[in-house]
Amino acid sequence: MKSRLAPAKVNLFLHVGDKRAGGGYHDLLSLVVFANVGDRLSLAPSDRLSLIVRGAFPDIGPSGDNLVVKAVSALQAWADKHGHKTKAVELTLEKNLPIASGMGGGSSDAAATLLMLSAYWGLPIAVDELEALGLQLGADVPVCLRVAATLVSGVGEVLEPVDNLPPFALVLANPRVEVPTAQVFKALTVRSGAIAPPRPAFASARDLAMYLDRTMNDLAAPAKAIAPIIMHVENALAATDGCLTARMSGSGATCFGLYETAAAAEAAARAIAIAHPGWWVKAAASYAAA
Repeated sequence: MKSRLAPAKVNLFLHVGDKRAGGGYHDLLSLVVFANVGDRLSLAPSDRLSLIVRGAFPDIGPSGDNLVVKAVSALQAWADKHGHKTKAVELTLEKNLPIASGMGGGSSDAAATLLMLSAYWGLPIAVDELEALGLQLGADVPVCLRVAATLVSGVGEVLEPVDNLPPFALVLANPRVEVPTAQVFKALTVRSGAIAPPRPAFASARDLAMYLDRTMNDLAAPAKAIAPIIMHVENALAATDGCLTARMSGSGATCFGLYETAAAAEAAARAIAIAHPGWWVKAAASYAAA
């Protein structure tokens, strides 16, 4: 059985621009990294296509709405169109990330599906074609196919690799409250625009934190209006020893704290988990696919 991590996506900052005519998406600018925690997708040969969902958060709604199912269908359609044969598989999704949590879990699952299946089926699909296919599934899927630090712009289709980030550690905390992305965007009233300060050379995690403090997450205010507990999560992270900066990721409700060392992040995660036993809390390192 083959398996692949579908890592949590973390928006270090997220600036929202104008809404595009007709499409419903906003232009945005976001510095995205990935954490070494997430869902896990496994693939095994089978006589029929099937999806099994298990893990801490298996309630992902109707199968027709699942991005893994949609990714399989999209890739199957591409294969059929280009005259390539495919084989039935049994997919098992271990759902470890909270649902609607601002960590791109569904998008990362879809990306893992596209990557695993295209390799398993031996499809000669180019990277840009795979990313275009991913964009049809969701704005976050293309960057989740990269699984590396990236500056994302446009509606998610313009991807610029970022290779100058210093080593850092993270704590991810979620109060187990779902915050639907569509509701957050609907409540959005103030936007920074799809611009950001130029990135300097980062000598340390402190330098990165100082830079992030000059940016923001435009979705934080509407998300906190919908789920005020997000402010408590952010404050809990900021109060831990060694936290350099803390803010919400994506559309929430997950927040992250940035730390210089893994030891500091692990100590902070333990402290928050003890103080808030009902929350989902993980210490993590930045992650990039090999």
